[in-house]
Amino acid sequence: MSDLPDTFDRSMAHWSEAGRAEMEAFYRVATRDYRELARSRDWNEWLRGCDRILDVACGSGKFPVALATHGGLKDRTLTLDLLDPSAFSLAEARRALVPPFSAGRSFECRIQDLPADAGPWRAVWATHALYAVPPEELDAALERFVQAMGPEGRGFIAHAHGDSFYLAFHRAYLRGLRKGRGTPFSTAEELQAAFDRLGIEYQIRSIDYVGELGPDERSAAQGFLQRCLFDESVSLQTMESDPRMGPLIAKNKAPDGGFRFPQRVALFDLG
Repeated sequence: MSDLPDTFDRSMAHWSEAGRAEMEAFYRVATRDYRELARSRDWNEWLRGCDRILDVACGSGKFPVALATHGGLKDRTLTLDLLDPSAFSLAEARRALVPPFSAGRSFECRIQDLPADAGPWRAVWATHALYAVPPEELDAALERFVQAMGPEGRGFIAHAHGDSFYLAFHRAYLRGLRKGRGTPFSTAEELQAAFDRLGIEYQIRSIDYVGELGPDERSAAQGFLQRCLFDESVSLQTMESDPRMGPLIAKNKAPDGGFRFPQRVALFDLG
């Protein structure tokens, strides 16, 4: 395991056709994340006057699909410009979009590498999108995010707190099977500290919810957890027997043996 690529490079490798099976297993649980975000506010009000949006690290387009289904959006056309360093993700998101969203421009890059002459946009969001930004580049990524909004724009970032299952499980993996090697995912607390350093004003509130799989869905649980780690080589049995990862899985088991994945997510509003 010592020769595995670090976090960002592993994530890039898994946003590919080869990683589709575990991506689909991941979304058996993670679709709940986007549904909760779609229900977290009055999106018609938030998007008032914003007909073009930048979706930062768009992934496979699950958030706008959840908004179209659960967000109560009015009948209007919203053009979504897509940014992601993965060409696979850009293509997936573009195919996934449904009305009122239509795909606009694509930017195959990280947010910190977005060209200076791109934008601004009246609305910019990043939903569960910035975990693999290297710590030394977090300030630059958030600064460019705010620049992309322009003086009249608004921004929304959804990012898990450090005690959420997703982030705690990844840290346990690095400390255990990776023997302390590797870069942890960024936390909401680290984003908040970066905004404070940069002097960027924000509002923050948090939501809590639990993703679940039944006791007979071990294959899906394995795929979900592998995707949390961006490492398909680790079996569920290995995770459960690991002295760091195993207790996290066990303490969140449902009474019937099902899997529970508690999340606490910070919602940042900018602009």
